[in-house]
Amino acid sequence: MATRNIRELGDEVLTKKCREVKEMNDRTRELINDMLETMYEANGVGLAAPQVGVLKRIVVIDIGEGPVVLVNPKIVETDGSQTGSEGCLSVPGKAGMVTRPNYAKVVAFNENMEEYTIEGTELMARAICHECDHLDGKLYVDLVEGELVDVEYEEE
Repeated sequence: MATRNIRELGDEVLTKKCREVKEMNDRTRELINDMLETMYEANGVGLAAPQVGVLKRIVVIDIGEGPVVLVNPKIVETDGSQTGSEGCLSVPGKAGMVTRPNYAKVVAFNENMEEYTIEGTELMARAICHECDHLDGKLYVDLVEGELVDVEYEEE
């Protein structure tokens, strides 16, 4: 496993639509492991493959309950709404108010290409929607209500 460079706002790869994963192979497994390591190293709660320069429909999320791997995720249901501060590892040091569904249900494949369904509320729903947007070349900055604000991060 290795950490990868996180692409930042302005990098064209972040605006491109990702391709579906047709089969799981060693390179894709390595990508998933690297994405998890990169996300943890950056203290993020989610990371999508285009954020490390790979145009594949893969997302990793961990809101503190253990890692979730979503391969070819499709959001099949949302409900409610929540407005809150949102940031992104590809837009370091910034945050903005974004309205997202308060509930999201997604069908995806795991790292063994076994289909499963996961649902989440609040932070998990926000993370699912945020990361799945990345797979279609969409960034949260386009959804921000008002201005982006500077965020101070405390060193651990």
